[in-house]
Amino acid sequence: MRHLEQSLPSPRELYASDQENKRSNHKRSRGERPYRTIAISSLGTVLEYYDYIIFVFFVKTIGQIFFPPSIPDWVTQVAAFGIFAAGYLARPFGGIVLAHYGDLLGRKRMFVLTIAIMTSSSLGIAAMPTYAGIGIAAPIVLLAFRLLQSAAVGGEVPGAWTFVAEHVPRHRVGLACAMMSSSVVMGIFLGSLTAIAINSWFSVSDVQSFAWRLPFLVSGCAGALSMFVRRYLAETPAFEELKRKRALATEWPLRIVLKRHLFGVAISFALGSFLTAGLVVLYLMTPTLLQTLYAITPLAALQANLLATGVVIASTIAAGFVVDRVGGEWFLVVGSIGFGVSVCVLFEGMLYHPNWLLVLYAMAGFCSSVFVAVPYLMINSFPPSVRYTGVALSYNMASAIFGGMTPIIVTYGLRIDRMAHMHYLIFACALATTVGLVLLGRSKGRL
Repeated sequence: MRHLEQSLPSPRELYASDQENKRSNHKRSRGERPYRTIAISSLGTVLEYYDYIIFVFFVKTIGQIFFPPSIPDWVTQVAAFGIFAAGYLARPFGGIVLAHYGDLLGRKRMFVLTIAIMTSSSLGIAAMPTYAGIGIAAPIVLLAFRLLQSAAVGGEVPGAWTFVAEHVPRHRVGLACAMMSSSVVMGIFLGSLTAIAINSWFSVSDVQSFAWRLPFLVSGCAGALSMFVRRYLAETPAFEELKRKRALATEWPLRIVLKRHLFGVAISFALGSFLTAGLVVLYLMTPTLLQTLYAITPLAALQANLLATGVVIASTIAAGFVVDRVGGEWFLVVGSIGFGVSVCVLFEGMLYHPNWLLVLYAMAGFCSSVFVAVPYLMINSFPPSVRYTGVALSYNMASAIFGGMTPIIVTYGLRIDRMAHMHYLIFACALATTVGLVLLGRSKGRL
């Protein structure tokens, strides 16, 4: 009997075992729902990039109604694009601030906050008066909303990558990043469709009068729904583990990143530059370049752009599976070379076979799925305690510099080189290939 009593667990041991079982069951129940988490997270990212891009498609109308009618058209266009470009300057600031608290207080809180800021800004733009109503205050208020939008995007994209990557098993991080990257392109795709619909359904006077507000209004309402749903997402297991072990950053995360992870910052900055340059040239600038350099009709250029965007949405998911199988380094090296080749075929081919536009643009879109390797490698460049800050700093600095400078560089480059757009992308691909080779060399050295 004494032996039996000694073998029985004490009440304290029973309680500890029960608590451990509860934690295990909780983790298991969450682990069975990672793709629901990704789906909910993706919805917010789609809406944020839809909001961000829709401004571009209505920039001409915005310039006409938010600036004095007495100034020349080219001045209003420059001013409107200036407001758009100014948003890039707010991205690093917003990203670093939101990431700072994301590393200290939790990813989920900042994830909800970014969509709240974006939703408020969209509804504000939809409801605000124009120059006819409040005069010179109109562009100032518009700029303020635009800066808020950009600050939210600065925290949203790195936060989304971090959030979903920490919610899935390690062998599915590539797929998780692919789904989030696909949602970014989906936002661009929906923005294009919305612009087409508004301009098809309404006259020019109706668009200037009220219809330009509709895309922002719809986005604001959908964002409010997304914000409500995000409140029910669980915090990432990685952050909860840091809290449990009391391993959160003991000083400012930014200081830790700059002091101990400069290599990760350099690599991630280069990767972010590759991603930003590729997206801006291939998906935002190419439709215009096709018209001005290759005499393609606006309708044909837009149709080709929509096809390429649809192709990359699907191919990005497939690329996520490949990354999980072969690793991000190899995929980056091979994929960036393939993307560079596809770009050459697209732009050189258009000189001699413009009727192949749809096929060539779709092929370039397919090869641009190499961008999946970017968030995957960024996530793995920083430890969990400062991951959000490291990714946000690197990505947003690259986005701020190359997002704003790429159109200028390419435009001025075309004055001396008729294929400057192609050569610019080839340079970006060469940079990505170099980064991949460096990472492969370091991984072999560790082995």
